[in-house]
Amino acid sequence: MRPIRLPEPASASSIGMPEIFEGGIYSVIRRAVIIGNGFSGAENQSIGLVRALGLSNHQSFYRVTRPRGGINEWLHWLPLSLHNKLYYILRRIYGDSRFPFAVGKNKLVPLPFQNASGAGLSALLEADAKQIARMARDTFEKAGPLLVVASGRDTISVASSIKRLAPENVFVVQIQHPRSHLNRFDLVIAPKHDYYPLTPQAQAQIPRFLRRWITPCEPPDSHVVLTVGALHQADAAALRTAATAWHDELAPLPKPLVVVNIGGPTRHCRYGADLVKQLTGSLQNVLASCGSLRISFSRRTPHKVSDIILKELGNHSKVYIWDGEEPNPHMGYLAWADAFVITADSVSMLSEACSTGKPVYVIGAERCTWKFLDFHKSLQERGLTRPFTGKEDMSESWSYPPLNDTAEAAGRVREAITERGWKLQSQ
Repeated sequence: MRPIRLPEPASASSIGMPEIFEGGIYSVIRRAVIIGNGFSGAENQSIGLVRALGLSNHQSFYRVTRPRGGINEWLHWLPLSLHNKLYYILRRIYGDSRFPFAVGKNKLVPLPFQNASGAGLSALLEADAKQIARMARDTFEKAGPLLVVASGRDTISVASSIKRLAPENVFVVQIQHPRSHLNRFDLVIAPKHDYYPLTPQAQAQIPRFLRRWITPCEPPDSHVVLTVGALHQADAAALRTAATAWHDELAPLPKPLVVVNIGGPTRHCRYGADLVKQLTGSLQNVLASCGSLRISFSRRTPHKVSDIILKELGNHSKVYIWDGEEPNPHMGYLAWADAFVITADSVSMLSEACSTGKPVYVIGAERCTWKFLDFHKSLQERGLTRPFTGKEDMSESWSYPPLNDTAEAAGRVREAITERGWKLQSQ
């Protein structure tokens, strides 16, 4: 009887390699699809995770957006699919001229990221679950499995549908808590404060008849990754690049360089002119110990807030207020700042700043409620942030182990993919 011989590995010069040596028992994930919702805070989390997984050069971006403006502001609580159907019906009945509809459109706009067309991906105008699932199935043998990363409430139905339609061809990661039925996804990445509604403190605040409607509906299980803050793109490589790009403008500034990031009030973190006046007074108190002070507003910052800042600090010789024109100095500030002062409303800005290991001062945390108060409590308990009082000596530095949520979440994704019998393409 002739002995059984396994195929010999081909040399590097060979045209092809036997499948057993090319992929072994694994299928290799070489490409990613990001499902966005039009909000930078959510989309940056998906982009940051894909970047940490080494697939930034092989990603395609799709976006789901709600109709906005007019009556649509009263319909935002509806599921996205129902909202779009109702919006279509109302437009057919009333027309644009007789009804206050959205200024924007509900079409999905692809972002100018590099697409992996060579791996079977192409830029689609809409985040159509059926089309993406079909593409994943049709290209599976040639290009391997597809990683799908989505973030935000409006992306849940699309991401879960892709998983349902192509379960053997995709690995779906949902960022931010999807309310219920976690088994619709391969992995869920959610901040710990998303589970605040399940704590005894939160349960005492919720009327019993409303508890079933408050997210989450179930505790985390083995395929839920809990983070402290939000995922983001500000990793060490990105900060090194930003440090080089902004060297000529920021390196010569007198030290310490203090960066102030101002967001805007939210439902669970309300503030107005009173807090902004408190902030300007505190900043004026610490200017003596600052070499330079740089202030940035977000797109959510109300004019009444920015106007007070401009009036009180705009003419000071140590202060520069970014005017919102490109290029955005945000990454440069993260790289070069010696300390940060940040309003309490922005989980994203705080998460990025806390990833640097530099002093982070927060103003307005005491005005936050619900899970956002729990978030600030966790930051302070870990030594990542301190309240901003205006009595600080900004030349005195302090540090802590940097928040590393994005890299840690990426590590958990790799482990889960390996448990699935697949692996990620080496960077």
